Amino acid sequence: MILNTATANIIVSIVLSHRFSYEDPTLVKLLNIVHENINLTVTPAAMMYYAFPSVMRWCSTIKNKVAKNMNVLHEFIQETFTNQRKELDVNDQRNLINSFLVKQQEVKKPQLYFSNENLTALVTDLFVAGLDTTSTTLRWALLLMMKYPEIQRKVQSEIEKVIGSAEPQVIHRKQMPYTDAVIHEIQRFGNIIPTNLPHVTTQDVNFRGYLLPKGTYVMPLLTSVLYDKDHFVKADEFYPEHFLDSSGNFVKKEAFMPFSAGKRSCVGENLAKMQLFIFFTRLLQNFTFQAPPGATLDLTPEDGFITGPLPHKMCAIPRV
Repeated sequence: MILNTATANIIVSIVLSHRFSYEDPTLVKLLNIVHENINLTVTPAAMMYYAFPSVMRWCSTIKNKVAKNMNVLHEFIQETFTNQRKELDVNDQRNLINSFLVKQQEVKKPQLYFSNENLTALVTDLFVAGLDTTSTTLRWALLLMMKYPEIQRKVQSEIEKVIGSAEPQVIHRKQMPYTDAVIHEIQRFGNIIPTNLPHVTTQDVNFRGYLLPKGTYVMPLLTSVLYDKDHFVKADEFYPEHFLDSSGNFVKKEAFMPFSAGKRSCVGENLAKMQLFIFFTRLLQNFTFQAPPGATLDLTPEDGFITGPLPHKMCAIPRV
């Protein structure tokens, strides 16, 4: 919850110009709603609903619960932008909602793209995407550093060499090829959204001899590239050298696409990269992460649409 709240506050500040305290009941409620919906979508009953919607619609408990949760989130968002509209200053746009509301006033037909419904959907997408994905990646990061202490030490050595005791900045990343490789490998190995999000063909597509008619739903499996042994020699292992050449320089990989690809790739990719680097380096700058005595570290992912590590305990040892 601490990691979740810390990363969630960043997207909240961009969208709302607001920051919640870690114990704020509103933020805790929103986080619980998002988590519950993510977990509900992969239950056996949900799978049956996807496979047999005409039959399962009569047993719509899960669908109703998901819809109820989304209504709570939508009500919060709509109340927020209604209040911001009352105080809107076109010359002082402080967040994404402000900018959207200004566009509503500027365009001739706001109902086409800048309707209240679109604003609600946009902020919902950003909330849901920003509340869980980065924190889940960081959970993998800390677990993997505990599992491979020699890699953790090498990252900390590079932090000491490049950053020292100063606060990490995004510009440091280019000077830290090993740390950059480790973060990329965390994202690859963690594989937190293995099925990606559903897409749809906007026109008839011929793919490897198969016709995909316009309007066909497509699930581009990110696992198929992130674990492709033609691109990653030790695809089933955590191996930062996947992203390093023989001289220790960082190497980009065509098959590295945890944010998907193309025009519908993750809109928050650049923000997520900055967050991961700053959180990861700041944490390892100040702490060494270890498993409790006698604990076994399991790298099996939990079930879910977002696949984080299984629950585990950790020790954060302050560095002197």
